[in-house]
Amino acid sequence: MSKVKWPLLVYAILVTVCIMGIGVAIAEKSLIGVIISIVVGIIVMGLGFKTKKRLREEGKL
Repeated sequence: MSKVKWPLLVYAILVTVCIMGIGVAIAEKSLIGVIISIVVGIIVMGLGFKTKKRLREEGKL
């Protein structure tokens, strides 16, 4: 069994929270909340992909 890659797990959880935030913002009819959740989700997902690329290049993945 391989080791858990904690930074990637944290990024995945944060993106999941942002997706849930989109749902909550829609339920509350908050356009600003939806936009903020989408933007933060995209940024966090980008950071996750960047970290994954760096780990792959270092041979840690």
